[in-house]
Amino acid sequence: MNLLAHFQKTLYQQRLLQPSEPVVVGVSGGPDSVALLDLLRRVGVHPHVAHLHHGLRGADADADAEFVIALATQWGLPYTVVRAEVPAYARQAGLAFEEAARRMRYGFLLQTAQQMHITSVAVGHHADDQAETVLMHLLRGAGPAGLRGMAPVTPFETLAPLLVAPDGVPVSSTAPVKLLRPLLDVPRAAIEAYCSAQGLPTRFDRSNLDTTFFRNRLRHETLPYLMELNPRIAERLCRLAEVMRADYALLEQLVDTAWAALILEARPDAVVFALEGWRVQPLALQRMLLRRAALHVRRTLRDMDFAHVEAAVRVAQSGATGAAATLPRGLMLRVGYTTLSISAETAVDLPGTRPWLIPGSRLALPVPGELELPDGWVVSVSPEKTWDLEAIAANSNLLVAWIDAAAADAGLSLRTRERGDRFRPQGLGGVAARLSDFLINARIPRNWRDSLPLLVAGTGEILWVVGLRLGETALVRAQTAAVLRLEVHPPPVL
Repeated sequence: MNLLAHFQKTLYQQRLLQPSEPVVVGVSGGPDSVALLDLLRRVGVHPHVAHLHHGLRGADADADAEFVIALATQWGLPYTVVRAEVPAYARQAGLAFEEAARRMRYGFLLQTAQQMHITSVAVGHHADDQAETVLMHLLRGAGPAGLRGMAPVTPFETLAPLLVAPDGVPVSSTAPVKLLRPLLDVPRAAIEAYCSAQGLPTRFDRSNLDTTFFRNRLRHETLPYLMELNPRIAERLCRLAEVMRADYALLEQLVDTAWAALILEARPDAVVFALEGWRVQPLALQRMLLRRAALHVRRTLRDMDFAHVEAAVRVAQSGATGAAATLPRGLMLRVGYTTLSISAETAVDLPGTRPWLIPGSRLALPVPGELELPDGWVVSVSPEKTWDLEAIAANSNLLVAWIDAAAADAGLSLRTRERGDRFRPQGLGGVAARLSDFLINARIPRNWRDSLPLLVAGTGEILWVVGLRLGETALVRAQTAAVLRLEVHPPPVL
C-alpha cells in the first residue's frame, strides 16, 4: 500500500481537511499516532501536537512525553503536553481507569483545540482498532448504533457531556470541533510498515500487553483465534461497521421525520409525544424515538440496554392511562390520555458514575465470564492465577474486587436488595447487620438504594455491595486456595 497516496485520497474524498488547515493531533508516541503526524505534515496541513501524560506508568510515561516534545521540536511543530492524574479522577468518579483515561484524553484534545481556535482534531485509530471495537460491542450485545463502530468524523458536541479536562473540570463544546480518524481503513501492519520505511522513531506502551483489559484480550487472544477461522475477520468486521453506519444514517433520517411529526413538547426535563402517532410507527422507530427522547433529557446518558427499551416499548404500546416504565438515570416513561412522555420530574436521578439495576431484578453471573447490566455497564469475572495480599488490600478502585473463589462454589448472581437482607461487611469481625443500616451509614441516598447492585452467592450470602464494601465471606486471606477477580466496566466512549 502506498500509504501517503491513500491518505491524500481519503482526505480529499471525505473532505476531512484542506491544505494549510490547522489540526490538533493526538500523539501518544506509538506507530499509529507518529505515522498520522508525519502524513499530515507531508500533505500540507498544519499540525499542532497534543500529548496527555496520564499520571501512570512512571518513568515510561515520562519518557513518552519527552519523546513527543523532542519529535515536535525536531519537526518544527507547535505542541501542548499536559500531565493529568487520571488514577485520582478514576477513583473520584468511580470509573475504571481505561474509561477515565478516555474521557480525560478526549477532553484534553477538545480543550486544546478550543484554546488554539482550531476546529479539527485528528487521532490515529486504524482498521484493527475498528475491528476490535465492533467485536467488543457485538460481544456485549449492541444493536445497530454500537455495531457502527467508530466514525471517520464525529462532532465533539456528541461526546462533550462526558468529557473532563486534565484538571478534572467538565469540558463543554463552546464551538464546533470535529474529531477525525483518517486512518480508520488502514491496517496496523501497513502503518508499521510505513514507519519502518520512513525511518520514523516510535514508542511502545507495555500496558497494551496487559490482557486483564478487555480490549487487549480481544486483540491478543480472541481476534487471533477468529483469524484461524477466517483470516479476513478484521476486514469483515470493518465492513460490518461501514454497512451499519450507512443503514443507521437512513434510520436517523426516518427518526428525524417522525420526531418532527410527533413531538408535542421538548423541554430540558421532558419530551412529550402524541401517543397514537407514536403507536402506529414501526417498531424500529418506536425504539429509536424513545432512545432519542431519553438522551434529550439526560445528555450524559450512554446507550440504553435492550431490556430497558423493550420494557418501555411494551408499556407505551399497550399501557392504559397512568401506566409507567422506569428508564436509566432516573427517567420515567408515562402514558397519558393522548400523550407519551419521557421525563425526569418524578423519577430517581441515579448518577452515571456507577452501575445500577432495575429494582427487583436478579441476574445470574457467569464464572468465569461477563454480564452486561441494563444500563450498559459490564461485570467481568476471571480466575486470578497469582495474587498478592498486600496489593489486594491496597486496591483503591471501588469497582474492582478480589474474592475467595470458594464463596462462589454455589454460583454468583447480581440482584437488588430484598426485605430482611443482612450483610456482614468487611472490618466488623463477621458481625451481621441489616443491609439498610449499612447503606444509611455509607450515606447512600434513600432513592438510590433499591437500584444498588449486590453480588450474592448461591447460598444467599451478600458478598459485595458493588462499589462500596466486600463481605467477610468473600475476603481473600493467607489460606485462600483460589481467587476470583471482579471488575465493573462502564460503557466505552467511542
